[in-house]
Amino acid sequence: MISVFDLFSIGIGPSSSHTVGPMRAAHSFIRHLEQQGLLKDIDRVETECYGSLGQTGKGHGTGKAIILGLAGFEPDTVDIDTIPAFLTAVEHNQTLLLGGVQPSRFPRQGAILFNRRKSLPLHANGMTLRAFSGDALLCEQTYYSIGGGFIIEESRFASAQAQAREEESARPLPYPFDSGAELLAHCKESGLSIAAVMLANEKVYRSEEQIKAGLRRIWETMRACVIRGCKSEGILPGGLKVKRRAPILFRQLTSEAGFNKDPLMVMEWVDLFALAVNEENAAGGRVVTAPTNGASGIIPAVLHYYDRFVHTVDDDHLVRFFLTAAAIGILY
Repeated sequence: MISVFDLFSIGIGPSSSHTVGPMRAAHSFIRHLEQQGLLKDIDRVETECYGSLGQTGKGHGTGKAIILGLAGFEPDTVDIDTIPAFLTAVEHNQTLLLGGVQPSRFPRQGAILFNRRKSLPLHANGMTLRAFSGDALLCEQTYYSIGGGFIIEESRFASAQAQAREEESARPLPYPFDSGAELLAHCKESGLSIAAVMLANEKVYRSEEQIKAGLRRIWETMRACVIRGCKSEGILPGGLKVKRRAPILFRQLTSEAGFNKDPLMVMEWVDLFALAVNEENAAGGRVVTAPTNGASGIIPAVLHYYDRFVHTVDDDHLVRFFLTAAAIGILY
């Protein structure tokens, strides 16, 4: 089952596949070293990126994400305000505390390699991490960032779909659907709304209170992202030196002229909120996949407009909105 929390997951920009995924892969590698009792012996880690990660990773902040993951940070909890200073210190000192505890060498040249000419066979976004003690290779694992922030370790790639089917068989959903027609048929037969059908499916894995708490956290993150994007000035990362536009548009819309009764102003506000998220994502800020970083602006823009101009959002609104959106997202 694809969950609402699979489609809407908290991370950092600018890319779910090239930033969030590699960060999770690096973090997973460190956890693996801990579980195997190897971390205490490691004094150097090398990461090699292939395919699309190798070709476009530098522009997507893949290297920075890998450093954060190796240091033990996770996309949904890392303090984004501390990231620039942390990365600067790693580059200056050329050392890194693996998992936040194990000192290791981390040279500017060679710690992260972007292989532009080689792709791995199973997926375009592949990366191999190697852990050394002196010159001895103690552990090597390959991960694939398959989109939306999801990762699969190479040895589990072939069995991932079969494992998912086994899990679904062990805990069957009350309303399984693979098409819009099946979803609507469930609604007609049960008398439930789309959101209620999704809620019943989600409750196979979580309590209703856990679902509501998770959706509240997603909304709080989305809302904070919009607000931050509307207020943050400056130049976006990258060689084009693009100036942030959301703060300028926000000032225009909040002026006396911006609060006129023109119905088309609705779209101006929604566009502003989506742009604010887009620019936060480009700047490496905290965003929520919807279902990817690249598509992360529309859902929060619509909900933020409703919250600000129509009705204050409560738990019932969040359940209906996110679960209905998730049901539609699952179909595609």
